[in-house]
Amino acid sequence: MTNLLENIGLKLLWFDSLGAKSASIYIEAKENSIIIDPGAAAMQPSYPLPSEKKRELRRRALKTIEEYCWKAKVIIITHYHYDHHVRLNDPDIIDPRKMFLERKTLILKNPNKYINESQWHRAREFITGLLRLSGADIKEYLVEPEEEYFQDPVEEFIHAFSKDYGSYSNRRKELLNKGRKWFNKLAREIWSKEPWIKDGIVLDNNTRITWGDGKEFEVGGIIIKIFDPWFHGIEYDRTGWVIPVLIVKNNYRILYTSDIMGPQIEDYAYKIIDLRPDILIADGPPTYLYPYMLNKINLNRAIENMIRIIEEGNIKLIIYDHHLLREKRWRERIQKVLKTARDKGVPLLTAAEYMGLKPLIDTL
Repeated sequence: MTNLLENIGLKLLWFDSLGAKSASIYIEAKENSIIIDPGAAAMQPSYPLPSEKKRELRRRALKTIEEYCWKAKVIIITHYHYDHHVRLNDPDIIDPRKMFLERKTLILKNPNKYINESQWHRAREFITGLLRLSGADIKEYLVEPEEEYFQDPVEEFIHAFSKDYGSYSNRRKELLNKGRKWFNKLAREIWSKEPWIKDGIVLDNNTRITWGDGKEFEVGGIIIKIFDPWFHGIEYDRTGWVIPVLIVKNNYRILYTSDIMGPQIEDYAYKIIDLRPDILIADGPPTYLYPYMLNKINLNRAIENMIRIIEEGNIKLIIYDHHLLREKRWRERIQKVLKTARDKGVPLLTAAEYMGLKPLIDTL
């Protein structure tokens, strides 16, 4: 297990357990190396380090990520949060052109639908910047909305609605009703009205920009399967949607969940099991937000769902990191998950632990 990722050619670039918000990985290939989510952000105010040290760790993370972006030919961005992609005018980035625009294929979360308002604008800022760096204008690639009807993904959930929520049931129904109104407003006022960015942009410097949602790609014998958007947390989570990525290389199946917070939604846990990953790179629940923005019900959902994945998934290695590693009591919060992994003999490690280090938060 110790050399499993190295044998596959997968490198963990930076994760929260190293001291800056990030979940960035690199998959090496002879001609078409891949990087997923090249971004990093400084830790939140409650993280027990001085601000300058947090900024220093972010700079170190970005330096590492940028150097691997220079090598990569395929860059995947699963959503538009700054711990998953960089701002092109970031002073800590040396050469954004070399990072993104030298004969690369950029596979991005679709910026036109299943995206919240904040990320709608961030996506346009990012793509506008990419085009400007190559001498193009975003106006050349704006089109009328291509769809008017958007399926509500919550309607497809089976397992999440078969669960007994006890005394929380009425509150949950209330929140779902509010969430449905939020979803419909996005669809009605933004996705079906505002200009879309055209898919399949090809720039003069042999760079291609395409949306990944629901597509499959083959690069140098590596299969990249990108799923339709999943919620960034619970049903109708206001933080929006992400696109999980399955990489198939040398008969190994590597699933990168992106930010699904646990997962907190039962149907996602069952999907993960059905995908039969050999390696699961998953973000844990954001326990640093407990009990204010993460309540006990949804924390327990995340714990139960990961336990189910461990028990039924037949996974060789789980990297469990990101949101989870932002506060000192994280082990206590998910002790049932850790115990299940030990009992079942499933290696479940933070990125730092896989590298032979202690998670930084454990040393503070």
